[in-house]
Amino acid sequence: MKNFKNSVIAIAVVFSLAACDDGENGVAGANGTNSLISQTTLAVGNEQCKNGGIAVNSGLDANSDGSLTSEEVTETSYVCAATINALSDKDINTSVTNTWFAQGEKTIRTAETNWQNVKAIADLKGKAKNVILFVGDGMGVSTLTASRILEGQRKGMQGEENRLSFEKFPFTGFAKTYNVDAQTPDSAGTMTAMMSGVKTDAGVLGVDADIQRGDCSSVAGNEMATALELAEIAGKSTGLVSTARITHATPAATYAKTAERNWEDISDMPSEAVTAGCEDIASQLVNFEANLEARNTGVDIDGIEVVFGGGRRHFLPKDAAFNSTDAVSSVEGDRTDNRDLTAEWKTTYSDGNYIVDQAGFDAINPETTTRVLGLFNESHMQYEADRANDVAGEPSLSEMTSKAIDILDNNDKGFFLTVESGRIDHAHHAGNAYNALNETIEFSKAVQMAIDSTNPEDTLIIVTADHSHVFTIAGYPKRGNPILGKVVAVGKTEASLAKDGMPYTTLGYTNGLGYRNLGAETDADASYVLGAAVGRFDLTNVDTTTPGFHQEALVPKSSETHAGEDVAIFASGPGAHLVTGTNEQSLIFHIMNYAANLTASE
Repeated sequence: MKNFKNSVIAIAVVFSLAACDDGENGVAGANGTNSLISQTTLAVGNEQCKNGGIAVNSGLDANSDGSLTSEEVTETSYVCAATINALSDKDINTSVTNTWFAQGEKTIRTAETNWQNVKAIADLKGKAKNVILFVGDGMGVSTLTASRILEGQRKGMQGEENRLSFEKFPFTGFAKTYNVDAQTPDSAGTMTAMMSGVKTDAGVLGVDADIQRGDCSSVAGNEMATALELAEIAGKSTGLVSTARITHATPAATYAKTAERNWEDISDMPSEAVTAGCEDIASQLVNFEANLEARNTGVDIDGIEVVFGGGRRHFLPKDAAFNSTDAVSSVEGDRTDNRDLTAEWKTTYSDGNYIVDQAGFDAINPETTTRVLGLFNESHMQYEADRANDVAGEPSLSEMTSKAIDILDNNDKGFFLTVESGRIDHAHHAGNAYNALNETIEFSKAVQMAIDSTNPEDTLIIVTADHSHVFTIAGYPKRGNPILGKVVAVGKTEASLAKDGMPYTTLGYTNGLGYRNLGAETDADASYVLGAAVGRFDLTNVDTTTPGFHQEALVPKSSETHAGEDVAIFASGPGAHLVTGTNEQSLIFHIMNYAANLTASE
């Protein structure tokens, strides 16, 4: 049997019966017997031809009746209609008209355009005039998911379909966050990797893994250059924005070289480190220009143009006479060396503006301002939800980002800006999902400010996190269920119950301080007043969507911990296509360096 299933039927008209020509021993057959061929049309679904076709039978007409019986057939072959290997839009109309399908097709077309744009650029190296690195401290993937849902629900959507501003960027990847000596990392080691291109140990800043944490003598010779420093040397304007203390690990990794992240001012340092000549982090910020020039012969820079954040206490003497107008402590400053670093900064930069509150911030004219140091709080800046309660008022992260860009872009050579949302991390440590998500939403607004204020053709924007947290989304809640609420299953209206007979929330923590019901309290850190809550609590009559609700935790601890999984990276602008796949976190530096040609290497 011969079967040509994939053949195309090319004969339009065939004879149902045909006799062969005369043969040597008779009429085209043995000893005068006729050889016949018959053809039968096969319907769609036939076992031999699934899409229909023709069966061709051949044999000898033994009884000379002019037709072939089944006993007379000696061979059967098939000519089958071609198999369909693609369906038209009409064939899959149910899919094509579905909103999800249409969104997917639109995304593919956008991706196609993005790659066409990338291919159109012959050489991307050095095409980024400006670079902005956004770091959501502790902003793991579960935080992104929950924040996008909450933002969507605040807009009146079900929530899951929403996207944060940077989730619309054309290129994404993942970063492996471990430190050289730690499976689950800290912010010092992770941000140093992003800023220097080299992974290092936990707890150290701006130095490689040959350092001994806490050993001042091991710093010399192990210092690494950062992207911010390279941008300064290249003649670009530089800026640093954070809602944390500006001397805290993530922002400090852009400018400091130290064996201990906690050496934020001299009072935090052991006497032997001070005697050995190690410099505290706040002092390194004020002396940034002099220090960088001293480490690099022939370099002449003009210093960081914009610094916005918290942490005034590390810049002021431990003397009430130096208290700021919105000091919350009886003595605001912590420094034990009697140095007023804010005064030293103003002496060094006579063109600079030192500001401490919202009024001072609002008075800054970006068109005429060349340099500004804004320290808006004694310690960390307020949570966004708590900002209205600040004594003298302070700007939001999005406001600081916008003003920083407006000041920095006065430089024709471009700028390098790092923006950190530090309080996402702090809210998670306190076990308070409300503030962690609210901070992430404000972070998304800050990214949108940057998008609106820059040109995507000459500005590389990277958005990522330094690490994640043990923050979970679970329980099979139905679509659109309040993300801060209790789990209500699909098709149900009442909260689901666990095996202990009590309801439970969608969001939770693997460890930490655990359950708190603080109602309208907007300061997540209020949780630290109490010890860790152990075990489950009956949430039946508890409103879990309030700012002061803190989720239950499985393992009681004095503070919730970081997690070790990969974090997402989002990128837009020149060089953004290099953000793809899963890579070491240190690659982020190399992408920024390539895009802006910071090292001017061949």
